[in-house]
Amino acid sequence: MAGGAAHPGAELLAFARFLDSSLQPLVYGYGPGSLRELRAREFGRLAGTVYLDHAGATLFPQSQITSFMKDLMENVYGNPHSQNISSKLTHDTVEHVRFRILAHFHTSPEDYTVIFTSGSTAAVKLVAEAFPWVSPGPEGSGSCFCYLTDSHTSVVGMRKITAAMNVTSIPVKPEDMWSADRQDAAAAGDPTGDPAGQPPHLFCYPAQSNFSGTRYPLSWISEVKSGRRRPASRPGKWFVLLDAAAFVGTSPLDLSVHQADFVPLSFYKIFGFPTGLGALLVNNRLAPLLRKTYFGGGTAAAYLAGDDFYVPRESVAERFEDGTISFLDVIALKHGFDALERLTGGMENVRQHTFTLAQYTYAALSSLRYPNGAPVVQIYSDSEFSSPEVQGPVISFNVLDDNGNIIGYSQVDKMASLHNIHVRTGCFCNTGACQRHLGISDEMVKKHLQAGHVCGDNVDLIDGQPTGSVRISFGYMSTLEDAQAFLRFIIATRLRPSHGQPLPLATPGEAGAPPEYSKAQNAVPATRARGSPSPQEGASPHSGVWNNLPAAVDAEGLCPPLLEATGTHQTTSEKAADLLDGDLRSHVVTNLYLYPIKSCAAFEVTRWPLGSQGLLYDRSWMVVNHNGICLSQKQEPRLCLIQPFIDLQRRVMVIKAQGMEPIEVPLEENSEQVQICQSKVCADRVNTYDCGEKISNWLSKFFGRPYHLIKQSSDFQRNAKKKHGKDQSAHTTATLSLVNEAQYLLINRSSILELQHQLSTSCENGKEELFPMNNLISRFRANIITNGKRAFEEEKWDEISVGSLRFQVLGPCNRCQMICIDQQTGQRNQDVFQKLSERRERKVKFGVYLMHTSLDLSSPCYLSVGSQVLPLLKENIEHHDIPATEKFQDAIS
Repeated sequence: MAGGAAHPGAELLAFARFLDSSLQPLVYGYGPGSLRELRAREFGRLAGTVYLDHAGATLFPQSQITSFMKDLMENVYGNPHSQNISSKLTHDTVEHVRFRILAHFHTSPEDYTVIFTSGSTAAVKLVAEAFPWVSPGPEGSGSCFCYLTDSHTSVVGMRKITAAMNVTSIPVKPEDMWSADRQDAAAAGDPTGDPAGQPPHLFCYPAQSNFSGTRYPLSWISEVKSGRRRPASRPGKWFVLLDAAAFVGTSPLDLSVHQADFVPLSFYKIFGFPTGLGALLVNNRLAPLLRKTYFGGGTAAAYLAGDDFYVPRESVAERFEDGTISFLDVIALKHGFDALERLTGGMENVRQHTFTLAQYTYAALSSLRYPNGAPVVQIYSDSEFSSPEVQGPVISFNVLDDNGNIIGYSQVDKMASLHNIHVRTGCFCNTGACQRHLGISDEMVKKHLQAGHVCGDNVDLIDGQPTGSVRISFGYMSTLEDAQAFLRFIIATRLRPSHGQPLPLATPGEAGAPPEYSKAQNAVPATRARGSPSPQEGASPHSGVWNNLPAAVDAEGLCPPLLEATGTHQTTSEKAADLLDGDLRSHVVTNLYLYPIKSCAAFEVTRWPLGSQGLLYDRSWMVVNHNGICLSQKQEPRLCLIQPFIDLQRRVMVIKAQGMEPIEVPLEENSEQVQICQSKVCADRVNTYDCGEKISNWLSKFFGRPYHLIKQSSDFQRNAKKKHGKDQSAHTTATLSLVNEAQYLLINRSSILELQHQLSTSCENGKEELFPMNNLISRFRANIITNGKRAFEEEKWDEISVGSLRFQVLGPCNRCQMICIDQQTGQRNQDVFQKLSERRERKVKFGVYLMHTSLDLSSPCYLSVGSQVLPLLKENIEHHDIPATEKFQDAIS
């Protein structure tokens, strides 16, 4: 809908109206204290951010970390395996935390033992290895391992261990478990009898599905253990593993009532910190039956190094905790419990609060409709969100268009990122639930793998069918404002397109935006260095330096003047237009850009030397944070306001920004002084060096946080990944700078023109308003701009020639949300991404990657504006069918 009043299905459900219509009392918040005040005090880092991935990892409050750090600063904690005073303090504190954990789950050391692990996955693996499995033999069929198909990958993976022991694995569907026949106690037999002679079986199921949030009955524990509900028809003794990792983050668990034999969990799901620490709670009645092969430090009562003699420690925890536990992380749990109870009053309050938010969001999402009555989302759930007993604070869904077609989760995720909304996408390490809810057969999973889709990637649609979904989840600090911001995002992107209105930026003080940002928004266009009347002026074309330049070649005179100094300079577009009018060629290079600093502003040139990695000095530098992590405009949009340009004659890069004095950085490192460090670009390790404290201070002052500038080491070679389906031999493998995927990126002005018309809107007097062409070009951050006749024809090319240079077309460029950032202001606007997604059938591809072939650098090579581009189609037919009389003025104006 283009403006005007929204139809009924596009309205946000009022929270007060929702509460009034509820059939049960709902609770929001934690008593008299304001949730908004709690957020401001404890979670100030969330200002400007909507975090909705608490099922993935919840967040820690500030007071928890402050209290923990104070504890560490005031006490000396030694290795608990030693006997000194500091070690005794550690041991006693750890034992206190064990007791605190058991009390949190309403049990005691008499009934359960806490075994610390690295997480719930390690806890599950421990059970698979230590359970007293019985292999089949002449006397019986042996043990059976059953698991609910709606289980985390870590649970399903247990079957590889059981298979090695020749133990049968049986997947059980949720509907089969729900409909399983219940037997009375007499028919089931005596559950308290001696298990000797009965093969032990294990049934594993989650208390809460990490895919849909469905909460499975805790009553299954006692029913399965007593034999009244059987996952499989097998004689023997049944034990139960309750995967509580997803459940206990937002709900209480009473083990005095629901006495599972094994309960794996991860503490970051509850407290947010520490990560890498979990536990296995073991029912003490089963503990004597557990078996262990390996023994590590601290687990032995006695052993011999020269003989097969080993006696384990009597304590179950000490027997299974190999080596020194992460004792400082264990001590941190005490502060997690303290903070959680102080802020919320307990897990029952958390359960009620988070369910209220989830039920409200579910009701609001379900009510959204397109003008034709079609639903906006498809929600995957086994409940109607009727109560917290059957549903956790998790909503898994896919967004639909008005024809009922699914919009890929990757596109939704990218759009959400533009609004600074953090969600989870994919199958969430739960293939069984994903298949069940999305209707994906086993054969389709295998087909998807063959098509290149693997768990955790962004391949969201194959043949129009979804490979996963979007998941939002709430935590104890989530607010109504979080839920409504998410709902407004869905409404704005699906029902009320903004038609060119920029997204609100983080205000000063929000999301770490320093006050200087408001001044920087008036920066000059990023495609031209300030003070330069024409693109080529800062390029110093009278001298050149390029990668692997032979020492004997004189740099002077290699670049003859491109434009005569006649007193007036032509712009790049004017020059290209003259060439087109005069020569009437079908494809011409109209613009050339390089981006010396990755994710910073473009430097436009008219003639530029090539190096072994692409345009000379293109993406040779990048900005990193204090941890050495590469930054992009996705995290720091203001990078586009940093304007570098290269002076080849003086061999320096000059960097400018609004409100800052220009600063110079040498083009080449001093090999005697530089210290090589390792960084990472697109999962590739690269050797880099820090460009010094002076430029670091300059960047830190501009951005308001500590940043560094680093450059790829000149003697380091990074090879491109062969993933574009090309048959590249070893000697044609491209070497890369700090680019993401390829040496060059080319876009076609005709493709830009089509997108420009799609983005057009009508003002009050009916006149059509367009996105400026140069604004759109700058968003796609290409190196080579051509003036093709048809939109997206470049995707059919196999090779191109530019003068004497040949380039292989590697494939289309998959776009991320960076194209929504105005490169002149740093403002976001989701329309570009959304319209391109609609035009390209939900796959946001624009431009093509190039790799130069057979490049001989023994003599200098250049790319120039005005050069003719000769494409070769993928059918190996030269692309000469464009009429020579065509004019392309509208495509380059």
